[in-house]
Amino acid sequence: MSRLKGLNAYDLHKLLINEYVLTEKGSTKILSRDTSRDKRDIDVIRENHRFLWDDESADTWEKQLAKKYYDKLFKEYCICDLSRYKENKVALRWRIEHEVIAGKGQFACGNKVCNDKESLRSWEVNFAYVENNEKKNALVKLRLCVECSAKLNYHKKKKEIKRLKKSKNMPNVAGSKSDDDDLRTEVMSSTESVEASTSEVSRHKNVPVEEPWKKGHEPEEKTREDEFQSYLEDLLL
Repeated sequence: MSRLKGLNAYDLHKLLINEYVLTEKGSTKILSRDTSRDKRDIDVIRENHRFLWDDESADTWEKQLAKKYYDKLFKEYCICDLSRYKENKVALRWRIEHEVIAGKGQFACGNKVCNDKESLRSWEVNFAYVENNEKKNALVKLRLCVECSAKLNYHKKKKEIKRLKKSKNMPNVAGSKSDDDDLRTEVMSSTESVEASTSEVSRHKNVPVEEPWKKGHEPEEKTREDEFQSYLEDLLL
């Protein structure tokens, strides 16, 4: 008590509070930080997620973080959720890295619960969705197996994307000409026309057609200096 009497009000308050915190069980909870509003990066990304982004929309730090995550996604094919296809509700998202490495959505069925790799078909889907209370549309591509394709087209037939492949070893049809034959015919026709034009000019002018490749090598005339040099070389031999 004698020690407490010599303290002012502030020091006495600190001493009593410290004694209370150190001696009372569970009393430190009132001094702990409130963590209910703490957020991880993934929480910020989920809150600011957008299916399609433009550069002008990322005006805050949270949106810039979500945009940076969006830039790392692979946006050629989509992964879909067809669990509510009978209600005409299909969920779509872009593929992430490990799905691209595994071929999910391109070489395997794009339905998230299906891994079939046979008879895949490509579909172009007009994805209509609501984002931030705003209706939006986006054309996306899906690769689905036969069974999942039937689910996707349960209410309305979607546009199928087909690629026509030309076989290199395909034999030519009888009576048809290949590109090489057409090119060869064109070159031969051009050569014949040039020869015909040369013969026509020679016939009118009574000048024989010259064939330079059949001419022999004409000897060059030596100058006086060349002859003198040769003469000196003969003397020195």
